[in-house]
Amino acid sequence: MCGIVGYIGKRDVAPLLLEGLARLEYRGYDSAGMVINSPKSAALKMVKAKGRVRDLEARVPKRFSGTTGIAHTRWATHGAPSDHNSHPHLDPENKVAVVHNGIVDNAQELRAKLEADGVVFASETDTEVITHLIARSQAESLEDKVRDALKVIEGTYGIAVMHADFNDRIVVARNGSPVILGIGEKEMLVASDVAALIAHTRQVVTLDDGEMATLKADDFRTYTVAGASTTATPETVEWEAASYDMGGHDTYMHKEISEQPDAVDRVLRGRIDDRFSTVHLGGLNLDPREARTIRRIKILGCGTSYHAGLIGASLIEGMARIPADAEPASEFRYRNPVVDPDTLYIAVSQSGETYDVLAAVQELKRKGARVLGVVNVVGSAIAREADGGVYVHAGPEVCVVSTKCFTNTVVAFALLALHLGRIRDLSVTDGKRIIEGLRKLPAQIEEILKTEDEIKSIAAEYAGAQSMMFIGRVRGYPVALEASLKLKEISYIHAEAYPASELKHGPLALIEPALPTVAIVPDDDLLEKNRAALEEIKARSGRILAVAHQPQAKADHTIVVPKNEDELDPILMGIPLQLFAYHTALAMGRDIDKPRNLAKSVTVE
Repeated sequence: MCGIVGYIGKRDVAPLLLEGLARLEYRGYDSAGMVINSPKSAALKMVKAKGRVRDLEARVPKRFSGTTGIAHTRWATHGAPSDHNSHPHLDPENKVAVVHNGIVDNAQELRAKLEADGVVFASETDTEVITHLIARSQAESLEDKVRDALKVIEGTYGIAVMHADFNDRIVVARNGSPVILGIGEKEMLVASDVAALIAHTRQVVTLDDGEMATLKADDFRTYTVAGASTTATPETVEWEAASYDMGGHDTYMHKEISEQPDAVDRVLRGRIDDRFSTVHLGGLNLDPREARTIRRIKILGCGTSYHAGLIGASLIEGMARIPADAEPASEFRYRNPVVDPDTLYIAVSQSGETYDVLAAVQELKRKGARVLGVVNVVGSAIAREADGGVYVHAGPEVCVVSTKCFTNTVVAFALLALHLGRIRDLSVTDGKRIIEGLRKLPAQIEEILKTEDEIKSIAAEYAGAQSMMFIGRVRGYPVALEASLKLKEISYIHAEAYPASELKHGPLALIEPALPTVAIVPDDDLLEKNRAALEEIKARSGRILAVAHQPQAKADHTIVVPKNEDELDPILMGIPLQLFAYHTALAMGRDIDKPRNLAKSVTVE
């Protein structure tokens, strides 16, 4: 859960590495560092700092030039944030430098063996084990030295390695943590995310697990850890560098919330089929005959993606009448699940690299299951591993907490549910109704965004709360879960979400004036049931903020949202709660784009 940047060419490398780290800081931001050298010198030069990239930049000496370098911004796993635990890690002779994303599972065992041989460690990290293994290898080439180390490592890694005796190259390797090559004109780059590359090139090669690469200024080659050559064809990245700029907003989160009308339009564009009241999803690789054999659908995701999957399961059951449920991917693969050949599995991940989800996909594929991916990043690991899937086309999302990608993922599930429903029993009339509702979404989201000042005022009244409760029923419950997560992620206010029907089974004991409740109250067949829950809270002197299609008499405040079709209402009811979390955190002075202890892309367990 960190960022790697590397460069080899003719340009002064330090400013380029700092720029790349700044673009990747959302992936990890408790420390940073870099190592550089040049063809005219065998000496590696290093600078590291606890804190943000700006703290590293302040430490860079005036004379710190070179044309080759690797850099890293860290999210701590092994060892607290500190200068000595920052990457890169050097061997005692200052010849080998390594940056690493992932976790070495057998680090303690390897560390003990190395210490028994007299090695003195300078950090508490698992990564330093890799550095010493490479430095102690007797192999003649850097590639073979790295390969020797990888043979004894267990776990996940994306690594970049420099060696003072081989200063014409950078060697990289991947197993479970992304490594992307940037192909330039007489220069090569490497990063863990395309965000660090696209200011310099849009031609990229994404390594597969078990694959390595050697980068030289004018060439690159890829091969397996076992040594067999592989074929790498560069692809063109669809996003541009400007997509990663704030665009006049104070934070990335605010920018990304405001981009949702356009983002939803993108996920719909070119997919609606009015003739048959359905949608085209060409990437599914699932023909109608196969679709009709599906007896169950299991959706796997983590965090926000899991919440989107809960809404997706409801949409699929409602429209396609296929039993569907969602489960945290991080739990799924450890409970020895029964893998049914008639079950379709759907893996959900914004980055397409979320390790828990990717590992679940790989386990399912090993057992012969059919797996679809719902991801945002084209060419990501889950997209490549899955049998087919749907891209959500949300565009780059830089803020650690997900907003527009969550919304687009739910819309993608609505498209999938409509597609499966029309293959099965959903009528033409209902198909047209859902399509009309989908087409209304961008304008309705715009309408919600125009109420931001009102939501900001409401948020100011709740910013002093120590804890909050979120409730919803059936379709509203996943919205409550996601809204609760958003609030706790960026404001650090403790928040819990419950089904509204569960209040009387325990959570009512918590109700008091100091504990506000946010209630999801759509105009659907459960309206009166939800209003009864508000009555229960009000009878116990609880404060209530309702998100509803009409003002609620028992609520202290109501955020009114436009009405769509019942099935699609959860998409809209989540939008104002993103703004509510944002303005609550803003009122409390939080670092909204980079909340404490969190990182954007979770590529470790």
